[in-house]
Amino acid sequence: MFEKTNYSNDLAAGYNLLAKQLDALLEGEMDTVSNLSNASALLNQFLENINWCGFYLFKNNELLLGPFQGLPACVHIPIGKGVCGTAAQSKQTLIVDDVNAFPGHIACDSASESEIVVPIVVNDGLYGVLDIDSPEKGRFTKEDQIGLEQFVEILTKHIHL
Repeated sequence: MFEKTNYSNDLAAGYNLLAKQLDALLEGEMDTVSNLSNASALLNQFLENINWCGFYLFKNNELLLGPFQGLPACVHIPIGKGVCGTAAQSKQTLIVDDVNAFPGHIACDSASESEIVVPIVVNDGLYGVLDIDSPEKGRFTKEDQIGLEQFVEILTKHIHL
């Protein structure tokens, strides 16, 4: 049902379809951990050339590892530190073409070369971030940003506080 072959060669159209699939997949499910788990699995299936995809949740004034797909990861990330902490602090999406050139980068997986982090804001407050890593430098584009922000917008409808 969620095979990559269902997606168009048009990235924007693929992200639109992905957002619709996410909405349908999460419809009626009230457990947020289950919803985040399925969201990370769906993204992992859709996105090519990535090596980690998941969520860090804002708890106790830091980011705490949430549901993800990939190798084991850092558990605690201070707000304002690394790519995730910086995006969380600014509540702005952050694309880093070369993580090794990012001041204070936190290397959970040495294979990661680029990263995109999309903040998740619920009721005007930081809920967490969507973090995606790639083993390729410059993997993420403005089109990815737009599509992933759309994905997070749909996801927030299914986060039950």
